[in-house]
Amino acid sequence: MKNYLNFENDIKNLETELESLKDPYNQSGLSEVDTNKISSLQNEIENRLEKIYSNLNAWETALVARHEDRPKAKFFMDNLFEDFVTLSGDRFYGEDKSVISGFAKFEGKSVLVIGQEKGEDLETRIDRNFGMMRPEGYRKTIRLMKLANKFKIPIMVFVDTPGAYPGVGAEERGQAEAIARSIECSMNLSVPTISVIIGEGGSGGAIALASSNKVLMLENSIYSVISPEGCATILWRDPKKTLEASEAMKLSAKDLLKLEIIDEIIAEPVGGAHRDRDLVLDNVRSSLRKNLNHFSNMSEDEILTHRKNKFLNIGRSKGFVTNKDISDNLVMQNSLIQNIKTKIYRNKKITFSLIFSLALLLTIIIFL
Repeated sequence: MKNYLNFENDIKNLETELESLKDPYNQSGLSEVDTNKISSLQNEIENRLEKIYSNLNAWETALVARHEDRPKAKFFMDNLFEDFVTLSGDRFYGEDKSVISGFAKFEGKSVLVIGQEKGEDLETRIDRNFGMMRPEGYRKTIRLMKLANKFKIPIMVFVDTPGAYPGVGAEERGQAEAIARSIECSMNLSVPTISVIIGEGGSGGAIALASSNKVLMLENSIYSVISPEGCATILWRDPKKTLEASEAMKLSAKDLLKLEIIDEIIAEPVGGAHRDRDLVLDNVRSSLRKNLNHFSNMSEDEILTHRKNKFLNIGRSKGFVTNKDISDNLVMQNSLIQNIKTKIYRNKKITFSLIFSLALLLTIIIFL
């Protein structure tokens, strides 16, 4: 059974009519299949989809990103990778089923794959906690990212979460600390990291795994610091103002590409990724291949510098700040005095030993 969004009612009626025409036995009496009408209806459905999806507003895009039938992380992991070996547990507390992780082969190359999984039906969604990771999930991914870094294995991440789990138990076990550690670990990796936002990229729960060299987004996915409902409740005191909140946050792939927060938009079929899974799978595969090859000739230092400069550049040329001069190397430039102070601070023991020796030497010279 297909699921339709509120703005797809016309599509629903047309497709219902199309199905009845394709199966005349469901109608009263027997009749021949009207191929001309079927062809006409198919064309009309395609035109309606094109018209609707070419003019989606920000809130409608958010609804498409949350669509029940949208392909989840497990779908991409099962169909893009071979020889997948699942690894579980954070070695501190336990396992978090909302994130799937392990080593696999991508077109013959070893990679670490991490995916936030929402689940396909009610039972699996409850089991996966609707894709909301707990601290043990982030600590598991940190453990595996460090392992991949040790053996120089690239990392691919599929992001799809409304946010990190805000439960009491998660907070007691250090949710904020785990997210911060995950971001820190991601930024310090010397191997290529590629994150693909396939549905919702919500809050710190997404940023914790999307601090990568390349951040890609499916065309109808979203990426924001808070949900539209949460933003509307805080700013307007009205959770119904989701459209205004969605537009203000610039959460769509097109807006984020303009702001240079993401690096690439992966095209979806007309009507969303759920309407042609094979096509979106091929598009994701091509994008991953291209971006992985981009780093094939880079050294570890170049990969690390690339990632740091990418995030330091955000907001400097577009957004709230414009026409700001940016040097090619965004490492902070210190004065000579500041450099001396820094070296003294870092080498306290040596500095104090030298000062003590000089003082002793001067005392001897004076008294002699």
